[in-house]
Amino acid sequence: MSRDLTTALETALSADVIEPFFAVDLNFDGSPLYVWSGQGDIVIDGKTYVGSEELLKIETIEEASDASARGAVLTLTGVPSEVVSIALSTEYQGRTGNIYFGTLNDTSSYTELFSGFIDTMDILEEPTVSTVRVSLESRLVRLEVPSGIKYTSSYLKSQYAGDLGLDFVESLPNKKITWGTVSE
Repeated sequence: MSRDLTTALETALSADVIEPFFAVDLNFDGSPLYVWSGQGDIVIDGKTYVGSEELLKIETIEEASDASARGAVLTLTGVPSEVVSIALSTEYQGRTGNIYFGTLNDTSSYTELFSGFIDTMDILEEPTVSTVRVSLESRLVRLEVPSGIKYTSSYLKSQYAGDLGLDFVESLPNKKITWGTVSE
């Protein structure tokens, strides 16, 4: 999949010295987590990202030329106890997660590398450090999930009271239909 880079990002990437960064949004219910791959805090689109320097690892993000769903895996090492608490107590599955790439030359220009949903979070707690491994699944995974809609008269009426649009569908397989007129 080709990426559309903004002119500003292309210019920043063609500079003699570039300072690339990755930024990650994990949108937990009520307490989103914003981290980036540098030191200190940085503001991108009005959101303050906390620096994680060498503590954020993004595994290879696979892309395919077909419409197959690929995922991404993030590893956060040395995470604060608040993040571990979120992982343990918050309903995180299905929440959105995004990965961005940009340069410090112009933090307003970046590109989205991955956008999907949080699938699993594995926690490894050691005496001195905690590690959280987050698996994100592609938005395309939602296409593989059945919608749960049943095209029956009772379902249609539960959604739109008084609608008779599917009342006769169940009788159609046994219906004898004669086309045209019978000539004698």
